[in-house]
Amino acid sequence: QVHLVESGGGLVQPGGSLRLACAASGMFFSIDTMGWYRQAPGKQRELVASITRVGITDYVDSVKGRFAISRDNAKNTVYLQMNSLKPEDTAIYLCKMVVRTTSRSVDMDYWGKGTLVTVSS
Repeated sequence: QVHLVESGGGLVQPGGSLRLACAASGMFFSIDTMGWYRQAPGKQRELVASITRVGITDYVDSVKGRFAISRDNAKNTVYLQMNSLKPEDTAIYLCKMVVRTTSRSVDMDYWGKGTLVTVSS
């Protein structure tokens, strides 16, 4: 079993910063792409940022220049540094990892349960 646990969410004022972390635990062979998604009330889940095993990143346009994704492969952890936060960034943030549990298995998606980020004055 693979478990992902997010941390770092909370309440922050507009213009503030937060750093999210998501750590994977359990038995697995390798982790490929790691990503952060968010889901706001009444809206579809969207991909915020992703990072490949070799560090290639991608961002949704609305967060470019404000958010930065990074990973620590030794700790099986992905981070999301969020700066200049806006009220429209308010959402539940979930991490997803593409995991291969054994050397012979196929890649599978694993999700965390999410952490709430609220941007409000």
